[in-house]
Amino acid sequence: MPLCWHGDLPIKTRHAQGPHHPLKKLFPIVAFIAVALISMTMAGFAYFATQEAARIKFDATADDALNRIESRIDLHLSLLRSTQALFDARNGDISDNEFKAFFKALDVDKNFAGLRGIGFLRLVKTGDEASVERDMLRDQGVSHPIYPDTTQPWRTPIMLFEPLDPSNQASIGYDMFSQPVRRAAIEKAMSDDQQHASGLVQLGQNTNAAQTFTGFLVFVRLNVETAPDVINASRSSTAGFLYAAFRARDLFQVALSRSPLLPVNTEIYDGDGAVSGDNLLFRSETPPASTFRDRLLVTRKIIVAGRPWTILFRPTSAFSQPSSRAIPVMLGLFGLLLAGAIALVARYQERAYEAASRLHETTEKSLLEKDLMLQEMKHRIKNSITRVLAIARQTASRATDVNEFSSSFSARLQAMAASQDMLTRSRWQKADLGDLLRIELGQVFGKELPEGLLSGPEVLLDETTTQALGLTFHELATNALKYGEAGNSANSLKGDWALKVDWSLEGRGRDRTLVLNWRESGQKKLETPAKTGFGTKLIDLNVTRELRGTIKRDYQANGLNVEITIPLAN
Repeated sequence: MPLCWHGDLPIKTRHAQGPHHPLKKLFPIVAFIAVALISMTMAGFAYFATQEAARIKFDATADDALNRIESRIDLHLSLLRSTQALFDARNGDISDNEFKAFFKALDVDKNFAGLRGIGFLRLVKTGDEASVERDMLRDQGVSHPIYPDTTQPWRTPIMLFEPLDPSNQASIGYDMFSQPVRRAAIEKAMSDDQQHASGLVQLGQNTNAAQTFTGFLVFVRLNVETAPDVINASRSSTAGFLYAAFRARDLFQVALSRSPLLPVNTEIYDGDGAVSGDNLLFRSETPPASTFRDRLLVTRKIIVAGRPWTILFRPTSAFSQPSSRAIPVMLGLFGLLLAGAIALVARYQERAYEAASRLHETTEKSLLEKDLMLQEMKHRIKNSITRVLAIARQTASRATDVNEFSSSFSARLQAMAASQDMLTRSRWQKADLGDLLRIELGQVFGKELPEGLLSGPEVLLDETTTQALGLTFHELATNALKYGEAGNSANSLKGDWALKVDWSLEGRGRDRTLVLNWRESGQKKLETPAKTGFGTKLIDLNVTRELRGTIKRDYQANGLNVEITIPLAN
């Protein structure tokens, strides 16, 4: 419908500003959604900030626990280094009594909790065990056979160990090189002067102790000038190895029990691979809090005497988050309440505005409708007169005499009248494309149109499209009758000459496009015209300018194909 003016403001624009505008009805919903989204976003940020603060705080707690463990281990390993310095100073010549006095002075139970003991291993080739057994009998006055039997090329029997109480007397003479886990660490200690930790071992299983302990050993080689030659010795020769045995539970409990107590559950695993019960060194007695699960799990990897460990820290129930988790929830609930309140206020305001607008609209409705009809009539009459004058002027410039002018002008006026008549019957709403084609073609070729001439779906056209296509179809039919084979037969649509018109719709919604094909066949020696007549120009103007579409003509040897594509208004 054309835009009609009333006063200073278009009538359609004024009506769009009325109470029934869809955006005004949606405003309460939009306001609620917008405020709710902003509130939920703020609550989400607050929640993630709370979680991040808890993670940072627990990371710091886990690092504190890790520092305690590493400090305790360094303290114990420093004892092994002190023992090594003692042996180096005496070139390995330490008697049983001297070693016992040195160990007693350390006050291990008070200062080195978790240390099971310190010992010395003699390195000897397999087959030379008798000489070592004689040395132990001479130094200790007790016969200690070297055990167990082995197929390895080397043996490392325990020569000295403190504290040596009756429960572990049987450890003297035990060959650690015969056990795979201990042997792996000893072999590494053979190659350098660094300390090397073993994997997980059970302490006390080779003695008369009432119970065994899960723990680990740390070895360091002892070089003396009188020792037998050993491959890979960096200086002098390797006489044996000093080692320290650690009870894992006691060691780590003492490290973690220092005040203030940390709210962490600690698991320590030997190795840097998969964690399992087979390589578990220590697990805290206090279980992790179920509320956190693995959300705050902290994993650390450390190297202890050349061996990797994996340590897992989880918060216990004593761990408190730096900020309450209720804050994001309260913020979200407050935002929803605020959004609801804003939506209710907007809804009540919109209803009050609607009531006032309806009252005002009722008083102006009759005046607006009358004014609209008047403006619409003026606009249509003006457009019709302009179109008639243009057709008359162009027809007169091409006509050779009055009869030709009268015939062409009358036919075009009839085409316009037919379109106007269709729009009048539909109360200027929509006209059907198929009906429009039947009327226009019927005026040119006669009322009886053959079956199959027209094919396509129902397409409803607005006023502008109806008038423009009505003239277009009239001109196409007139040209076919005037220049084609259709004009040479009594019945234009029968015989060898045939006309087919089909159309289709492409796209959806606002992007719908009408594609119409006009096909003439059965003509002979059809060629592209040298000059463009008024009818062709009128068709092009209607399609390209009036309807903003495109038109393509394909002149073939036996006929003409015309494709018209125009966008359809909703």
